[in-house]
Amino acid sequence: MQANPMEVFRKEAPEVAEAFNGLIMSLVASKGLDPKTKQLIYIAMKASMGDPMAVKAHVPMAKAAGATKEEVVDAILMTLTVSGVRGVVTCLPDAVKQFE
Repeated sequence: MQANPMEVFRKEAPEVAEAFNGLIMSLVASKGLDPKTKQLIYIAMKASMGDPMAVKAHVPMAKAAGATKEEVVDAILMTLTVSGVRGVVTCLPDAVKQFE
């Protein structure tokens, strides 16, 4: 079984991981966008990078914030014009599966 990358990060560089977590928490707390929109943007950014692990981790957070399957699918599809089909083929199948 592959190690959780964030656990390795925390173990090998605890001070940096703590600082990174503080950055994430400050972004979560910012008031410019609602939590659902933030999650959908994050899903789109990570899908455009072809990062299915991050998308898989953030779909449940988007759902908890009220995102629908259609909104998650659209967020991933938006990556087509930025990075081509890579994000769609690597991230869309698992994202959809999480709504079944």
